[in-house]
Amino acid sequence: MTNRRQFLAYGAAAAAATGLSSKFSFAADALKVTPPFKISLAEWSLHRTLRDESKGLTNLDFPRVSKEEFGIDAIEYVNQFFKDKAHDEKYLTELKQRCEDQGVKSLLIMCDGEGALGDPDTDKREQAVKNHHKWVDAAKFLGCHSIRVNAQSRGSYEEQMKLASDGLRKLSEYAKPHGLNVIVENHGGLSSNGAWLAGTIAKTEMDNCGTLPDFGNFYIRRGKDPEEYDRYKGVEELMPFAKAVSAKAHDFDEKGNEVHTDFFKMMGIVLAHGYHGYVGIEYEGGKVSEYEGIKKTKELLDRVAERIAQG
Repeated sequence: MTNRRQFLAYGAAAAAATGLSSKFSFAADALKVTPPFKISLAEWSLHRTLRDESKGLTNLDFPRVSKEEFGIDAIEYVNQFFKDKAHDEKYLTELKQRCEDQGVKSLLIMCDGEGALGDPDTDKREQAVKNHHKWVDAAKFLGCHSIRVNAQSRGSYEEQMKLASDGLRKLSEYAKPHGLNVIVENHGGLSSNGAWLAGTIAKTEMDNCGTLPDFGNFYIRRGKDPEEYDRYKGVEELMPFAKAVSAKAHDFDEKGNEVHTDFFKMMGIVLAHGYHGYVGIEYEGGKVSEYEGIKKTKELLDRVAERIAQG
């Protein structure tokens, strides 16, 4: 756990960097202050519900559920839940209209299954870049600021950095005229090594190529011989390039704190880098329902914000 002096220092730096005039109210004590960050909802938090046909919930329902069930008005899509709709203008128009009806903002699309952007095979790497073009187009249509991609590759540390930066640069070059960012999440393999991913992003030399630091995805290797990167160090290394942040949560203790990640310490790191954008709730636990897990994560983030406001 971070000590209180360190946390308050982070909070003071965050407050000074914000300097905004907008106000918001914490339900706990009706204290009106400038929000240190905003909260969004990642669609992956509902992946089991969306895959359960008996629930009758689809990607089109995501804006309504986010707003009505959780009071969250900014969302992050996962392409798996509308994989064949990237070029379906009728579908995207309906999704966009549902967002407008609910007063919900579309932030980004998390893209998986479109090939390795750092594939050692040049043709496959080029095809992976092209496969992502349609999601840039869809994100632009929906009003998003970014697509989230992976930096999957093979080879040595240096080889993977060279290959992944090449694919990311080419995709970022496509996205730039659309006003879109290409952001990479620490998502396994060397991408979960904060130093490697930060170096890879820097190597692209594209200002619209950045990171989406995830609090919990720092497993470089799983299985019988797991290797885990220090999550606090990793987020520290990725924040200079961050254009979004993912608040990963699994389990909570009796006080409502996440048992794997000290959210107070982690958000101190985030805010110390001058980041005051959206922090996306991504609940992946199984001990409570997805709906309850989302609510618990939101309550925890609200407590973090409240402590900063009181600091």
